Amino acid sequence: MSDHASEAASGRPGAPGTPPETGEAEPSRSRAVAGAGRAEGPEAARDAGQPAASARSRSGAPAQGSGSGEGPGPAEGSGSAQGPGPGPAQSSVPARREGIPGNDDPSGATGPSGEAGSDGPGGAHDGRTGPDVSTAPAHRKAPPPPAASRQRRAQQPPPGLLTRLRPPGPPPITAATLCSALAAGLLSALLLGDGLGLNLLFVAVAAALAAYFAARAAGRRLRPWTAVWAVGGLALLAVPALRDAGWPSFLALVSALALGSLALHGSRGWPGVLFGSWGLCASVSRGVRWGWRGVRDRADDSRGRVRTAARTTGVAVVLLVVFGALFASADPAFADLLSGLTPDLGIGDSPWRAVLFVLGLFGALAAAHTAAAPVRWDGMTVRPGPARKRAEWAVPLIVLDLLFALFVGFQLVVLLGGYDKVLEETGLTRSAYARQGFWQLLWATVLTLVVIALARRWAPRGGRHDRTLVRSVLGVLCVLTLVVVASALRRMDLYVEAFGLTRLRISVAAVELWLGVVLVLILVAGVFGARLLPRAVAVSAAACVLAFGLVSPDGLIAEQNVHRYQERKAIDIDYLRELSADAVPALDTLPEPLRSCALERIQRKLATSDAPWYATSWGEARARDVLAANPAEPHGTECYSLGRSVDEQADERGIHEEGGYPREDHGSEDPSASY
Repeated sequence: MSDHASEAASGRPGAPGTPPETGEAEPSRSRAVAGAGRAEGPEAARDAGQPAASARSRSGAPAQGSGSGEGPGPAEGSGSAQGPGPGPAQSSVPARREGIPGNDDPSGATGPSGEAGSDGPGGAHDGRTGPDVSTAPAHRKAPPPPAASRQRRAQQPPPGLLTRLRPPGPPPITAATLCSALAAGLLSALLLGDGLGLNLLFVAVAAALAAYFAARAAGRRLRPWTAVWAVGGLALLAVPALRDAGWPSFLALVSALALGSLALHGSRGWPGVLFGSWGLCASVSRGVRWGWRGVRDRADDSRGRVRTAARTTGVAVVLLVVFGALFASADPAFADLLSGLTPDLGIGDSPWRAVLFVLGLFGALAAAHTAAAPVRWDGMTVRPGPARKRAEWAVPLIVLDLLFALFVGFQLVVLLGGYDKVLEETGLTRSAYARQGFWQLLWATVLTLVVIALARRWAPRGGRHDRTLVRSVLGVLCVLTLVVVASALRRMDLYVEAFGLTRLRISVAAVELWLGVVLVLILVAGVFGARLLPRAVAVSAAACVLAFGLVSPDGLIAEQNVHRYQERKAIDIDYLRELSADAVPALDTLPEPLRSCALERIQRKLATSDAPWYATSWGEARARDVLAANPAEPHGTECYSLGRSVDEQADERGIHEEGGYPREDHGSEDPSASY
């Protein structure tokens, strides 16, 4: 045994029983050498030992391995090997770069892998049968090159827009948020099925509390603009509680939802204001899943408490129902009080109330999720267009300014009293002249705003002189457009004076007035900066909708037509009787039988309505009081004959009716002017 060990130590060829060589490759070795695995176990050691002995017999030097082995004797190499021999043998001899391709080794004992004694294609075979298989395990092989990983990452699809703008998921939903959302759903099912009124405020307060608790749990603080949007939304919800007319209430409800969404998102720029006003819809599905996870987790952790709360609620409901029924049967007055305070729950409207519950619950959860993790719509950047040269940008706008100045100069002459000369030259009456121009001027105002936006996008941005040029040209255009707005409103006033006020006419006049406000805001932004312009435009729109609802459009329409009748002008009773209960105080001043003909249909509608107090508007309550003091008397066909007498009077004056109001016939006119 000692002889064999000495032969192995001296490197004599042909030493039987030579143990496998051990050692680790130097850092400078090739990647194939560094990636080779270690042979583990006795069988691997024997497999590695035979090629190593063959290499020593041919080269006369000890072979080097990149693995480590255990054998019955000492081992040589840059590493260390331990075996059951007389004692551990260590060697500090560095591993030599023998057998590596490129070295002067005539034996060829090193294969392509860089290991001593490995047989590659064309290498020396050790006499064993069967193909040569690498001894390196799969998990020890070298990783793929970095280029492949970069290519795989490049093949992955980019994240979507909402994914990039949406922050990480919100924290787990709190119990206060869940209770507030559930309260919003219950209030929606119990109150909204009877109509719209103060019940909208109750549901909105519950949803706002859910959003507040969720935002506080996520660490968000109340900011000034958030308070502005929230207060504005709640103020808009007061319109259905004050007015009986459905169309201004619908506008107020839509505007309130938009302001509530802005309050939750905290938007600042144009993309944030435009997309954040309806961005609440993008959080409905996420909010529902978020709430369901919270309910499921709490049910798993506290099943006993859930059962206790259910039993407590059930006992309280049973006690209220039993004793409430007894007290109601004992006192009819108390029964009337209870019927007015509690909602009327019937089996027939149960599906509708279930839908309202789902809408209220999902809406509150969406608001809470948005408050906890809002989509950052301001992250959408709208890059300005390529800057144009001064002459290329300014010449078309200066030409447009000159055209506006020419038109405005002519309009100033008309506004200062030159109608008679203009009408004499055109052959039109005042009303026809006003009607023909209003819609064209309205579209001119809208297109001017579009031109200003596009011009600002491609404006030159070279320095201070370019900024002065942009402000001067666009400022002049805004000022001239304001005169166009004033001319359009004056024409509408003339038309209303001649033919009366309707819902369409008052609506388009309000839109034209708001466009004038937007132009003023653009002028202010040109002087003081446009940082607050998007939010200022949104505030102005909400303020106009709120003012439009508070002034009671149906009441204004009735007052203006009654005033025209008092000036001995024609009145359209058929149109006025279609108005809401907001018009009752003004129509009540008409003489009989016009008063009863105008109020008969409204009185019949109110008599058949049994809406509770929370679904009754202030305008409806006031109309009930007026009609209770002085009911409208039925006149039958007399009301129809009164309406016909207006037509006959119009025919005698040589005019015909269109849309319930007389209008002069001037042949072919713009069909868009029929309003």
